[in-house]
Amino acid sequence: MKQIASFQIDHDLLTPGMYLSRVDGDVITYDLRFVRPNTPPFLENAGMHTLEHLFATYVRSSVFEDNIIYFGPMGCRTGFYFLTRGLSHEDAIALTKEALTFIAAYEDAIPGTTKAECGNYLEHDLDKAREYAAFLAETLQNWTPEKLVYPS
Repeated sequence: MKQIASFQIDHDLLTPGMYLSRVDGDVITYDLRFVRPNTPPFLENAGMHTLEHLFATYVRSSVFEDNIIYFGPMGCRTGFYFLTRGLSHEDAIALTKEALTFIAAYEDAIPGTTKAECGNYLEHDLDKAREYAAFLAETLQNWTPEKLVYPS
């Protein structure tokens, strides 16, 4: 099989942050890295799940809702992929920081957590999601498009 682009990144060099993972036509994939790869503890499933629900709902409710393609977790439990279309890097970074700040302070009901709405509706952890979001929001505080490049 062909080695995909994300496996060609030296994960030993990655630190938490936001990176430009790939560009496919007009679709941009960002790598939101919350945890240094291969360095436990990794993100816990319940916290990741809640963060996914809140981040996806927030960005799809923003002024950029038509520019959002996908937000979802990495199987390695070190971060998420965020796919956009027609959004500048500046706007993607700003929107990511806004969403994370929103999640870090969130105290309401988690959207999409009924049995009819979610395939694993019982596995959520708002406190962990808030912790993860606060950490990455702080990490990205002074992030710029120039910092989107993977370390080499």
